[in-house]
Amino acid sequence: MITKTDRKFERTRRHIRVRRKISGTAECPRLCVYRSNKNIYAQVIDDVSGKTLVQASTLDEEVKTKHSNKAAAKEVGTLIAKRATEKNISTVVYDRGGYIYHGIVKELAEAAREAGLKF
Repeated sequence: MITKTDRKFERTRRHIRVRRKISGTAECPRLCVYRSNKNIYAQVIDDVSGKTLVQASTLDEEVKTKHSNKAAAKEVGTLIAKRATEKNISTVVYDRGGYIYHGIVKELAEAAREAGLKF
């Protein structure tokens, strides 16, 4: 019998595996990415205090592309980097959230690097 894999469960397993290895501190917080079918979300999180320092998504007014595609990922990446540098955050740890480093997740990371974040 052929069984269908649960893609959401598999992503969650990969995310747990990634999160065992990385965590954000006040000096080097974690840049966490989540993508849905409609939107892209990015947060800079301090895991020691459990607080979100900066966030950006396609739901913000500054982002012109309101879809979950590569162009929107570039805009969200530059916006999160701009907001992080305003809060004096220059170095982060990138958390791809269990997604493959390809496509939208890769575009967001490269746009954040070009805008000044180091990781």
